[in-house]
Amino acid sequence: MTDAVPPGKVRVRLDLSYDGRDFSGWARQRGRRTVQQEIEDAIRVVLRLGPRDGDGDESADAAVELTVAGRTDAGVHARGQVAHVDLPEPVWAEHGGQLLRRLAGRLPMDVRVWRVAAAPEHFNARFSAVWRRYSYRVSDHPGGVDPLLRSHVLWHNWPLDVDAMNAAAQHLLGEHDFAAYCKKREGATTIRTLQRLRWERHPDGVLEATVQADAFCHNMVRSLVGAMLFVGDGHRPPEWPGEVLAKQVRDSAVHVVRPHGLTLEEVGYPPDGELAARNSAARNRRSLPGADTGVSGAGCCG
Repeated sequence: MTDAVPPGKVRVRLDLSYDGRDFSGWARQRGRRTVQQEIEDAIRVVLRLGPRDGDGDESADAAVELTVAGRTDAGVHARGQVAHVDLPEPVWAEHGGQLLRRLAGRLPMDVRVWRVAAAPEHFNARFSAVWRRYSYRVSDHPGGVDPLLRSHVLWHNWPLDVDAMNAAAQHLLGEHDFAAYCKKREGATTIRTLQRLRWERHPDGVLEATVQADAFCHNMVRSLVGAMLFVGDGHRPPEWPGEVLAKQVRDSAVHVVRPHGLTLEEVGYPPDGELAARNSAARNRRSLPGADTGVSGAGCCG
């Protein structure tokens, strides 16, 4: 695979955010409302690239296809999502300076593009990323969640011990096979490097988990949070999530928590001169010592 931009095109980076409540996730799906569809269609309209035909096809000149840092699931939010798109050079030269403002006028209010810029050489929103950082927010208030926060905070009907959850998190940090916390996908590895997992209770009582890794496999963040909550409310000891991890098998006691508490906060990239090397490393087959578990899983959804 190559990261070369097609002849006559310029690669454009978009920094964006969205409220995932009314979306069926990031990726375009026939008959469903998705973030990718809204942004691609808006770009096509404001740049006058022409509509798709009845079969969803389009000409090469009109093609607008976003590549994203992490495909979020239905109901998951994003504050710091990153995507790229390859646009015809003449179109970018003529309209690039007005694209941000035009998108603001065209996009629905639950998705915003905050920055549009020509990307550096070798930039790939998915494969160039070195980490993704998510937050998950939970309230254990006996009265429930503040109605103004209900779409972004999970209610847990048991008191939670932050210290116990942080003790449990220590058993999960580092490079591991997270098969016990991921929904397996054919041909994809479940090996990830969990760089940070930390809980904090804010003055308003809301608990926030910061979860950062080089990449995430399907349902990984929500499964980790589910295990942490089981520890925090006293149903399991702090060692239990690490024991589940070591077995590398899905445990029925690990619940995948609801998506609305999850937000993609930020995506990290290396210096411009290291982008090509990072792309190559992200695509390499990945395994733990003595194992061979499949292809790279850069990106995905948390």
